Amino acid sequence: MRKTNMVGWFEIPVTDMDRAKKFYENVFDVEINVMEFGGEMMGFFPFAEDPEAKGAGGALIKKEGLYTPSVDGVLIYFSCKELTKELNRIEAAGGKVLIEKKLISEDVGYMGLFLDSEGNRIALHSRE
Repeated sequence: MRKTNMVGWFEIPVTDMDRAKKFYENVFDVEINVMEFGGEMMGFFPFAEDPEAKGAGGALIKKEGLYTPSVDGVLIYFSCKELTKELNRIEAAGGKVLIEKKLISEDVGYMGLFLDSEGNRIALHSRE
């Protein structure tokens, strides 16, 4: 039996790194550190170095011809304590709420769905 979750890293494609950085910083009230690696721009979400920490690390990524934002791609769920706070920041930050807070089930919790500033479909999940 696996001792870790299957997802170890994620990347969200962007066309405008500054706009995407500002969007995610405003929605999640975090700081995103942007760096360049051989022609790729990456904006790193806060990451806990502790091996006991839960969840996957990830980044915004911009590289012409290789990464294209899409509403039809893989759906990433960001964990939140109570997702209404983040959902309420989406439109002011330049995104669009697609599904308001919705109960999945009592055992699983709640979800919400939005389009980010780049046109990616992203979800939120919370227990409350």
